Amino acid sequence: MATPAGELAADELAFRFLSGRFCLNLCATVGERWRRGFERLRTPEDLARWFEQAGVTGGRIEVTLVGLAQAHILREAVYRATMALIARRAPDPGDEQIINAAAAAPPLIPVLRGARLSWQAPHSGAEAAALSVVARDAIDLFTGPARHRIRECASSRCGLLFVDSSRPGRRRWCSSSACGGQARATAYRQRRSRSGRGAQERRPGRHDPPAR
Repeated sequence: MATPAGELAADELAFRFLSGRFCLNLCATVGERWRRGFERLRTPEDLARWFEQAGVTGGRIEVTLVGLAQAHILREAVYRATMALIARRAPDPGDEQIINAAAAAPPLIPVLRGARLSWQAPHSGAEAAALSVVARDAIDLFTGPARHRIRECASSRCGLLFVDSSRPGRRRWCSSSACGGQARATAYRQRRSRSGRGAQERRPGRHDPPAR
């Protein structure tokens, strides 16, 4: 935890769910990896809340300090493996071992209720079951066709990982309305600035001959 909780605004601690996959959304629980590297999963309650909000679990489960530490370890292994795949390299065998070990735990149990899918935790090991779902999602992503569509947001102030689900496969931003909108606004201001400077340079001076 590089940044104390008291120094962070509430919106910075809010979870991000823009990645399109459980495993990549887990990676987003570290904010600003390139600068402050602050932790959003600070307590077991934070992780229990993330499981619920991410849709991994059908409700709130009990999480221990051990489970929180295991989530941190799995998250960083997934992050490093993802960055390796983006760079067209094979993930480190040690990271693969961490992911495989988490996936080996029995996952959450699918339950049919009211013609809708729900998830039920086993009688024991609920946190391991939830992490198993995330680890299995990572294995499915890394070995399937979507592995070639894993991207890192092009914004220099973001870096969030996501799966490009666009038809042409040319998406650069984690969110068109957030980072994409900011990038377009910045490009627009730069064009206006260049256009204004160009007009001033072309404006006739006091001693220039009159235009014919």
